[in-house]
Amino acid sequence: MLGKTLAQCRMCRGGDLYLFLDLGFAPPSDSLLAPEHMNEPETFFPLRVVQCRTCGLTQLDHVVDPTHMYGEKYLYESSITRTGQEHFFSMAKDIAAAFNLGANDLAVDIGSNVGVLLEGFKRCGLRVLGIDPAPRICARANERGIETWPELMTQEVAAKIVAAKGQAKVVTATNVFAHIDQKDGLMAAINQLLTPDGIFVIEAPYLVDLIDNLEYDTIYLEHLEYLSVKPLVQFFARHNLELFHVERYGIHGKSIRVFVGRPGQYPVSASVQTLIQLETDKKIYDRNSLDQFAAKVLNHKMTLTELLVSLKAQGKKIVGISAPAKGNTILNYCHFDSALISCIAEKSDIKPGRFTPGMHIPIISEDQLKAEQADYGIIFAWNFAEEIMRNVSWFIEQGGQFIIPIPDIRIVSGPRNHIQFSPNNKQTVC
Repeated sequence: MLGKTLAQCRMCRGGDLYLFLDLGFAPPSDSLLAPEHMNEPETFFPLRVVQCRTCGLTQLDHVVDPTHMYGEKYLYESSITRTGQEHFFSMAKDIAAAFNLGANDLAVDIGSNVGVLLEGFKRCGLRVLGIDPAPRICARANERGIETWPELMTQEVAAKIVAAKGQAKVVTATNVFAHIDQKDGLMAAINQLLTPDGIFVIEAPYLVDLIDNLEYDTIYLEHLEYLSVKPLVQFFARHNLELFHVERYGIHGKSIRVFVGRPGQYPVSASVQTLIQLETDKKIYDRNSLDQFAAKVLNHKMTLTELLVSLKAQGKKIVGISAPAKGNTILNYCHFDSALISCIAEKSDIKPGRFTPGMHIPIISEDQLKAEQADYGIIFAWNFAEEIMRNVSWFIEQGGQFIIPIPDIRIVSGPRNHIQFSPNNKQTVC
């Protein structure tokens, strides 16, 4: 079996799960295809979002076996943008300063990828260790001098770490906590791994922002959960841990950074209750609000499809610029293939030469983009749009225009010339 459908909430075991968003069927978003795999069968899974009516956790109702998603085809590289690198270096520096971490302290990063966050901790003088299940990505991290074990985090792996390195003063899980299905086992591992005064730090997209900014493209099979503070407080308490502080950041379309420790070890800041109240005020646990979000998603699909089909009918050439996992949600949900989007240009040096999962659009390097002479370039990594547009500023000089799909569909033909497409297809220059 490559997957399973949930009968109860992953965090509280409640059985009342409200289905509010169905994005159809999709392949794993980070499993890019090599040319030799193009004629092989490809597996698609249900991409549906439910909310637990007991604790409020928003989650996918279908779980794909992680060994299927994070094998040799997994090619996500974290923070290849300058913006992303600066964010994670700053995160490491801030945590080290706030909790007085020093040279004898160990930092362990779960889902450490190529080790950018750990590089930040290493610069602060800490001992570091990465844990990541993707073999190719682990190899890259070790080549960069960041010791990384090719493992899924389990109690057995936590015991190996403690035996080899000692307990960790800080354990981090950035954009990975929501990827893990076996939460009880994870928390047992965290409790085993942390020193008595150690902290567990999560960073992930915030459900409030996802709903407010129509960020449905961040919904894909690797992301099992869409986090908010209320269910997390309850969840950690059940595992004899305490969520004591939350911060909000602009990275990845806006995220929360959650700090967890032993009960009573750190004072609980006002930030926790402030965000729980925000979630209540925003009505993110209200069925009507969730249904309205789903209706906006469908409308966005129809509007974006109408735009691209119209441009193609006019003889315009459309390409993608940047090939993040979130782009594959849009491609597969809207059924955009290479007949509509000729290719996708990507900065990463491990993605060009491959094809997007599901829609099989060829990925080329940014250096090859000029030769395409495209009229429009869709920036799928819209959260880094400003940096991407600066990197390929020649695209506009060459006569091209950028399309930014989220949160509002905009055509950008210059720094101050944005055309926004409304649901009824009227155009507004802003």
